[in-house]
Amino acid sequence: MDHIVIVSGSPSSTSRSERVLHYLGKRVEQEGFSIKHISVKDVDADDLLFGNFNSEQIKQITDDLQRADGVIVGTPVYKSSYSGVLKALIDLLPQDILQDTPVLPLMTGGSASHLLAVEYTLKPLLASLKGQSVKGLYFQDSQLDKTKENPIIDKEILERTNKQLDYFLGKVNQSIKYHRLLEVY
Repeated sequence: MDHIVIVSGSPSSTSRSERVLHYLGKRVEQEGFSIKHISVKDVDADDLLFGNFNSEQIKQITDDLQRADGVIVGTPVYKSSYSGVLKALIDLLPQDILQDTPVLPLMTGGSASHLLAVEYTLKPLLASLKGQSVKGLYFQDSQLDKTKENPIIDKEILERTNKQLDYFLGKVNQSIKYHRLLEVY
């Protein structure tokens, strides 16, 4: 089965970004993909703090990401950027771990003033891992209700999210077909 990995950069299990990622995971499963959720809050803090590249947990995350057909990465905006704990995790991964892998970046923040954080911080971080980012998504807190199964309450944002998710999954399917063709030769 084709495999999508979802990475949450939120240190809170009840955050808006975490809720959006779980919603997208359910949507991805409905399209026939298996999903694996990885959350920074579940990674051993000592491994992150002390840069333990040899941790079994970090090795497992590395393996999961290397086998992924696509990756969705989400984080809240902190100080106009992604979370520091997400960066700590990324720093422990191989430089080219997302080589040619379609990636859907998303961020959540309190206002529209952080809208460009996706473009200027998260996408360059993912590009440094050689990921192939699609346009990306930014959600303001006012567009989300984290108490609902589908936390996206703004209809325009929900429509944009659905389009971006469809586009991302289309890129994943293209990549899968390409890699299967390479296996034949």
